[in-house]
Amino acid sequence: MTIARSLNHNCLCQTLDRRLLLDHLEDLSLERPNLFSNTALFISSNELEEMNSIVEAIESVARNKSFIQKVLSKSYQVASKDFGPRGVFMGYDFHLSEEGPKLIEINTNAGGAFLNLVLAQAQLKCCEDAKSPVELEGLEDKFFEIFKQEWKSQKQEKKLEVIAIMDERPSEQYLYPEFKLFAELFKRKGIDAFIVDPTLIESKEDGLWYQSKKIDLIYNRTTDFYFESDIYADIKSAYESELVVITPNPHHHAVLANKENLELLTSREELNTLGVDNSILEVLLNGIPRTLKLTSNNQSELWSKRKSFFFKPTRGYGSKAAYRGDKITHRVWEEVLKSSYVAQEIITPGIRMVENEGKQIELKHDIRAYTYNGEILLFASRLYMGQTTNFRTIGGGFAPVFVI
Repeated sequence: MTIARSLNHNCLCQTLDRRLLLDHLEDLSLERPNLFSNTALFISSNELEEMNSIVEAIESVARNKSFIQKVLSKSYQVASKDFGPRGVFMGYDFHLSEEGPKLIEINTNAGGAFLNLVLAQAQLKCCEDAKSPVELEGLEDKFFEIFKQEWKSQKQEKKLEVIAIMDERPSEQYLYPEFKLFAELFKRKGIDAFIVDPTLIESKEDGLWYQSKKIDLIYNRTTDFYFESDIYADIKSAYESELVVITPNPHHHAVLANKENLELLTSREELNTLGVDNSILEVLLNGIPRTLKLTSNNQSELWSKRKSFFFKPTRGYGSKAAYRGDKITHRVWEEVLKSSYVAQEIITPGIRMVENEGKQIELKHDIRAYTYNGEILLFASRLYMGQTTNFRTIGGGFAPVFVI
């Protein structure tokens, strides 16, 4: 057992200074009592290095022209063109297995980066050898700079003046406090910013408007990844006509976050066909559990082996409609077969012991790496109880990551 794993099992230190946290997030503890854990998660320097290597390997393949052509051929027309932006706050989610970190999912529109920066800055020191895996100083400014970079990558020298943070019914979203953090950051940097529902955005000949303000860039937090709903018709048209910059956008989801891509990334044959360098290939095969698209050809075999797999909808998010094979019923299986799913080999999540009201509780954990253009900006963990991550577990929620 590594020192980090031993600490996760035996160190019950509570490092969160909630008074300092609430200086930034006001009454968050009353509205969302299980958003933040009092307890940090420990990882080893080797695990940190391996997660970096897996992210680098995936990003390398995502720049492979043959790979891009292959995944876009199966995607939507709206995702076909690359306008330049790289996609703010990609999320790479890992489980820490006995054999090292295993990537279980890639997300666009990954929520929580700013919340986790505030969380990381509100920590009491646990021990001398426990440190943040990234440099926190200046990270808030870096968050702003990546939006400027997204704008420049598509609009070159034009001035960025207005940013809309967009999601459906934003004030009802669980991570709405983060929307407010970003709006405040943009305003401090001299950018006009607001949080808006897509139904309130108006289309005009020269682009998209909200009230009297023409929108330059949309920070996209919606989970309608390809703008299929009618409420996005004008936004989709403006995006395709380059009348607005949107990040992350449908192209980013198709190339990086579509769960079907994991089948390519875990197939030696496919990776060889794509001409992927052998060193990168081995990192991918070792770092990502085998993933298969559920089809009529393999459904019988996957049903018989279901206890070894986790079934996820290809267009899913937030663990919705995802099922462990050993928990799946015949009725649910029939529903799964009617939809588009992938089957991923189960990687058991790690364990973090926490203390709550004098009792020791065993929680599961995963780790998310927030990235931009392949660079890891921040790590965070989610502590939870149950089949999938959630923010309903007492003692659970977002937790900072310390490297030993």
